[in-house]
Amino acid sequence: MSDGFEILETHRCFGGTQGFYQHRSTATGTPMRFSVYLPPQAEKGPVPALYYLSGLTCTADNVTTKGGAQRYCAEHGLAFVAPDTSPRGDGVPDDAHWGLGQGAGFYLDATQAPWATHFKMATYTVDELPALVKARFPIDADRWGLTGHSMGGHGALTLALKHPERFRSLSGISAIVAASQVEWGRGPLRAYLGDDPAAWAEHDACALLRARGWHGDVLLDQGEADGFLDGLRPELFEAACAEAGVPLTLRRHAGYDHSYYFVGTVIGDHVAWHAERLYGA
Repeated sequence: MSDGFEILETHRCFGGTQGFYQHRSTATGTPMRFSVYLPPQAEKGPVPALYYLSGLTCTADNVTTKGGAQRYCAEHGLAFVAPDTSPRGDGVPDDAHWGLGQGAGFYLDATQAPWATHFKMATYTVDELPALVKARFPIDADRWGLTGHSMGGHGALTLALKHPERFRSLSGISAIVAASQVEWGRGPLRAYLGDDPAAWAEHDACALLRARGWHGDVLLDQGEADGFLDGLRPELFEAACAEAGVPLTLRRHAGYDHSYYFVGTVIGDHVAWHAERLYGA
């Protein structure tokens, strides 16, 4: 089957190129949009990539247009890849609540009806999209960092911990770190995976960290005025890192909320964090 790859639009940006693309996903059975920023260094050869996973209700466009990562990626020589948060379109199940369904894929492979047919976001995120990007862009697929915001922070932490061979560096912004322990996560996990808490634990960053560890260090940023703090619980991840012996830099920011104003404030530090580890690896 052809991947149906399309260039939707491209723009010059900080000496590089910001592009928006679409292809036909075999994992989800739907068209999927994503964005790629190529820094000017990519004109001379493959560059490492920072993979960014977005949060609930977002698309591939939100961080690309609001986050401001391109300036820093151009400075440090990193590509910036942002997939969508779920399959979309006619025939794709949805839910009236913003925390489930389209825009809320939770970066897992659903096993329960009606979600199991299309909601294969773990397979898409870890396997399908990186392979496509490697084939079509000057990106060094052996040097990938992973980060994300909110639900995307959950996805970054859980997918990296489950696939350490794929990702060399890891960070999160306002991340859901204990999805099976907070209602923000338990509802979607129950809907996508059924009533088995053991299955939920496979998508809980704190549980995975204790069970599997991590080969490097982790950066986590959290706003202290975040209205969703009860569902994020960074102190649980701090405790899990201490127990697992994983070095954690947890930065708490007074007065900052859950918005892209916060993401834009810290994204430059995350790009620099990943660049240091990806170029130094």
